[in-house]
Amino acid sequence: MKEIKGPSIFLAQFAGDEAPFNSLDSICRWAADLGYKGIQMPSWDGRLFDLELAGKSVEYCNDVLATLDKHGLAMTELSTHLQGQLVAVNPAYDAMFDGFAPAQYHGKPEARTEWAISQMKAAAQASKHMNLKSHASFSGALLWHTFYPWPQRPAGLVEQGFEALGKRWLPILDAFDEADCDVCYELHPGEDLHDGITFEMFLEATNNHPRANILYDPSHFVLQQLDYLSFIDIYHERIKAFHVKDAEFNPSGKMGVYGGYQAWVNRPGRFRSLGDGQIDFKAIFSKLTANGFDGWATLEWECCIKHPEDGAREGAEFIKQHLIRPTEKAFDDFADGGADEALNKQILGL
Repeated sequence: MKEIKGPSIFLAQFAGDEAPFNSLDSICRWAADLGYKGIQMPSWDGRLFDLELAGKSVEYCNDVLATLDKHGLAMTELSTHLQGQLVAVNPAYDAMFDGFAPAQYHGKPEARTEWAISQMKAAAQASKHMNLKSHASFSGALLWHTFYPWPQRPAGLVEQGFEALGKRWLPILDAFDEADCDVCYELHPGEDLHDGITFEMFLEATNNHPRANILYDPSHFVLQQLDYLSFIDIYHERIKAFHVKDAEFNPSGKMGVYGGYQAWVNRPGRFRSLGDGQIDFKAIFSKLTANGFDGWATLEWECCIKHPEDGAREGAEFIKQHLIRPTEKAFDDFADGGADEALNKQILGL
């Protein structure tokens, strides 16, 4: 068994235009004061990080790491959730996803895709420069608008969609392989990779690429009503990153999994601050530890009720309390009679 590192915090939901959230130095001081030991960096937020420069300059990357180190923080992973989303966008979502890219790519889906792919390759180089072993991202989606099989999907549509998705990602995965870094897809509704089965389909489409791995976030599985504990048993060898995010699912006579187009606070499935939802994190930390996960436990705050600063403050202590130091001996070692081949044969009647 290995020990999970933490607590870490994903900065995406906290970056802003007001201090201390508007610069890398001040937000690192804020996170460290709360008790965090690592940060997951949103690579698209220029207030905190310059991805294109990081992909080219070791010196810049060293400066970023020095800023973190000044506050006793480690860089856990870079995140390209927005850029990864844009690697594959169905035309039905072009207008809504244009905001994830710079203005010069709006209304130009092919150019936007090329930009996203170049961003992913820059992230691979930046990860190499900072000696990062895991990277957080989304897969994007060509098929999501067909997730419910009505109208009936034409024969071969899903297979063709995953083949196309795999072709887009293979050069990116190869770039991360050269950087000795795993791409960890957050399995998330809205992505073609949103559960175990779709992840397996993607593996097939990418020839079981060794760099295609999983960012485990149980909150998205609660909203899908997927068994998030059994998921660890099945896929633990591919789990290389971990978002600690709580959620709850409270169906009614009016709404279920699909949520009735309601705002987050009114949906049956909704994200909550750590400890306020229904997820059994003691079981999750136990399973991950028992299966040898030694990555970072990273808070992702997305509560629809509680203030983010309260969620961040409480989250650091919550994660700290759930970290497990693996035992180095069995509890019944005191009764060990030692190895004796002759005794073993006697017990076995041999």
